[in-house]
Amino acid sequence: MTFDPFGDFATRGYLRNVAKAKDPGIVQRLLHNSFLTGIDAALDHLTARPSLSYDDVLKTHKTLFEGVFPWAGEDRHANASHVFVKKGSVIFAHPNDIRRTIDYALEKGQDKAFMAEKPGEVMGYLAYGHPFLDGNGRTIMLVHAELARRANIGIDWGATDKDQYLAALTQELEEPSKGKLDAHLKPFIRTGSEVKDIADAIKAAPGLDGGNADTVAGETSNPTLKAQYEAQEAKRKGGQGDAQKSG
Repeated sequence: MTFDPFGDFATRGYLRNVAKAKDPGIVQRLLHNSFLTGIDAALDHLTARPSLSYDDVLKTHKTLFEGVFPWAGEDRHANASHVFVKKGSVIFAHPNDIRRTIDYALEKGQDKAFMAEKPGEVMGYLAYGHPFLDGNGRTIMLVHAELARRANIGIDWGATDKDQYLAALTQELEEPSKGKLDAHLKPFIRTGSEVKDIADAIKAAPGLDGGNADTVAGETSNPTLKAQYEAQEAKRKGGQGDAQKSG
């Protein structure tokens, strides 16, 4: 099923990309090239910020993907507030909850001791927020890499396995704060002088040239989906406490 939250795939292509391309392979090549073009400027912006905010996450996405999507830098609350987005069994944050979720991730990630100890947990919070209709993985990887740098660590992404990482991330999304993704990432954590150039480390990450697309789960007004999301939120909060409140 085509991911078409705007409902105009037939006339404007996948997610209103500037080329109006419908072929997923073409769109993924456009995205990857745009990512490679913008990564240095995006990282420079993040590095220069005294602290990272939600606006910096939006800016990162815009810098990376404005050559492909006219809506780059807009979150799902701005351009798709009427739908739930999911991947596999996980429904990502309700559009009303995105900012709150990412703010919490940034709060934990900017606690240097917490970030150094639990980078996988922070990645899980960022991934669950899923602010954008596309480009989330690459955007949050840059934000996560900058949070890691400030905590004097780095992830050797080139040494990771895509399928194993995604499996651990899915477990983290389903049950946060259980250490699932931290355990997976532990062998790949580097510290101090071992940390490689951030851009090179990210470019070496497997799967950055695209993966399985999201799907529209349905309208946010759908009572069945609302109940599923609330049950998922309750399960997540059982793992991490009441740090986040659903809206």
